[in-house]
Amino acid sequence: MTEDLADAETLVDAEPRVEALRSSVARLRGIAASMTEAELTGRAYPSEWTIADVLSHLGSGAVITGRRLDDTLAGRPTPDDFAPGVWDTWNGKTPVAQRDDALVADADLLARFEAVTPEQRTGFSSAMGPMTLGFTEFVGMRLNEHAFHTWDIEITRDPPATLPPQVAALVVDNLGLVAGFTAKPTGDATVITVATTGPERGFRIELAADSATFLATTATASADLTLPAEAFSRLVYGRLDPEHTAPDDHGPALDVLRRVFPGP
Repeated sequence: MTEDLADAETLVDAEPRVEALRSSVARLRGIAASMTEAELTGRAYPSEWTIADVLSHLGSGAVITGRRLDDTLAGRPTPDDFAPGVWDTWNGKTPVAQRDDALVADADLLARFEAVTPEQRTGFSSAMGPMTLGFTEFVGMRLNEHAFHTWDIEITRDPPATLPPQVAALVVDNLGLVAGFTAKPTGDATVITVATTGPERGFRIELAADSATFLATTATASADLTLPAEAFSRLVYGRLDPEHTAPDDHGPALDVLRRVFPGP
């Protein structure tokens, strides 16, 4: 692949993620902006978090991601003590302030993503732990986080809610990264194949007594488990419990994978 072609693909791949994030930001505002303080202090999907906690997490994450974006574009490292300081600040806010400030920080980060020039996008390289992210992956990380935490809030008002198709179509192609952290060995020794619809994708989860390996493959009609892409994405993020699963008979493979991906 030539350098010019690689640069062009970076621009093409990044823009759908920016657009999907834009839709998710609007979705979150539509859900949370009118919530009362009583609603904000109610439980979100992660049982140990209130809705305000989720919004605080998204708001502080927006501030930290914005700083990392600025530092990457400027060619400087982000100080190690920056994130803990931001978390302390947000933890000290009231529930209403966590909501209001999160929506502002969320919109600000989106605007900063949109303002990154084509030249900056193609040259973007951000170190995050053991990973090095290009601009597409950097935006994709925020999209994944934003989509699932928006769902965490949305289901408190609309229990059958699912990930929007525009978002699910992108999130499903970015599951390998999170699966590397969330997959837990269960003691099972087996291989489970998964096929998704909307879009069609294939995955292979290899389980051993002390390991769980997640691989993207080609879709197959003989997969052990077939799910909509949004449902499988929620499964990998630990958000496909029986209460939030379509009432179909998925068989034993789904039960095993729920143990592999326990979630929050």
